[in-house]
Amino acid sequence: MKKIKLFLFVLLIVLSFKQSASAQGLYFPPLVGNTWDTISPQSLGWCLPEIDLLYNYLDQVNTKAFIVLKDGKIVLEKYFGSFVADSLWYWASAGKSLTAFTVGIAQQEGFLAIGDSTSKYLGAGWTSCLPEQEGLITIRHQLTMTSGLDDGVSDNHCTLDTCLNYLAPAGSRWSYHNGPYTLLDGVIQVATGQTLNSYINQKIKAYTGMTGMFVNVGYNNVFFSTARSMARFGILILNKGKWAAAPVMTDSVYFNAMVNTSQGLNESYGYLWWLNGKNSFMMPTLQYVFNGSLSPAAPSDMFSALGKNGQILNIVPSQNLVMVRMGDSPSSGDIASLLNDTIWQKMNAVMCNTSVVDFSSGAKEPTIYPNPANGSFNVSCNNNFNLEIYSVTGVPVLSMSDCINTVEINTEKLKTGLYMVKITDSNGRIQIKKLSVQK
Repeated sequence: MKKIKLFLFVLLIVLSFKQSASAQGLYFPPLVGNTWDTISPQSLGWCLPEIDLLYNYLDQVNTKAFIVLKDGKIVLEKYFGSFVADSLWYWASAGKSLTAFTVGIAQQEGFLAIGDSTSKYLGAGWTSCLPEQEGLITIRHQLTMTSGLDDGVSDNHCTLDTCLNYLAPAGSRWSYHNGPYTLLDGVIQVATGQTLNSYINQKIKAYTGMTGMFVNVGYNNVFFSTARSMARFGILILNKGKWAAAPVMTDSVYFNAMVNTSQGLNESYGYLWWLNGKNSFMMPTLQYVFNGSLSPAAPSDMFSALGKNGQILNIVPSQNLVMVRMGDSPSSGDIASLLNDTIWQKMNAVMCNTSVVDFSSGAKEPTIYPNPANGSFNVSCNNNFNLEIYSVTGVPVLSMSDCINTVEINTEKLKTGLYMVKITDSNGRIQIKKLSVQK
């Protein structure tokens, strides 16, 4: 009788595993080794000639690794130059997504609550604020970039109390501020009684086969891993915090909050994740709300981990798709969302997708030239368009309506520096491009 009960118990576990593993038709690669199932692009009906064009573009913009997963299986995987599958690279701010997930696990285990004051874990005086101002800053404010601390200090990454100055009440202002975010690592360590890497090893990496670790780089903690490890994290997130039969995150309320709008200031930001398909968005360093979707060429349900120099992890639930891009910056600036949108324009051509707005069907992608500009520059589009230019602080500096084909803009009244150019064509398609003005 005991043997029968044991057999039924084991059978139940096996059936549970199969059910979980196929809940979304997802494949989970083995925890050890390089074996990973693949799907051919042909079987998906993708346009094969466009793949080389995509790879050529990725090579031109200093990409080191690029992976696309469908249902957890590899469809595209390409490494550039001397970079190989086992090469390590940094996630930069894309690692914020891993921190957000870890905070959720710590709350799930009762070590903390995101409504807690940060001072409960870091102690009084972790900022230069008055005690009553500091006490109102919570873990949730750190997760949502709404601490109210001044991000305009000389070093946005600084975590010293002398760098963390009061600017606005907590929760009243969104700003992409690295210092308060990084201190979440200290919150996790104090709350759990373990180092950040040790806790992640036990609670995430052991279940998923991920490798890599957080390394101190100046004020920052930066996660380094292989591209496939980032892809494994993508599968975990695509499956809502579960790896096959292992429920790494069981707090569905936290998970759903993490990947949905977290506050009313920046619709396109969750808990350290960027969200596509919203009505408006804000960007790092800018105090301006742009109308439209963060990445017009991408699926509207996509959410992303984005890091400096184009470290990208995209999750697309409607397509059971994960995309990874690692590499150097294609140009100056930290705005990975612009690179991400351009990659999606190329990916839409690969997937033979004309349903997503991507400027690839009957429309020419707007261009800006010369860039950098010295004296003047041109904006070209093959239909009518409206043009808006903003400074890096989000201040509008120029607006033009009903432009036709190509317009030339004089830069004599523009100061040297980086600008954002928003182009909206007559079909409502939006492109946001960087412009460097030189004297």
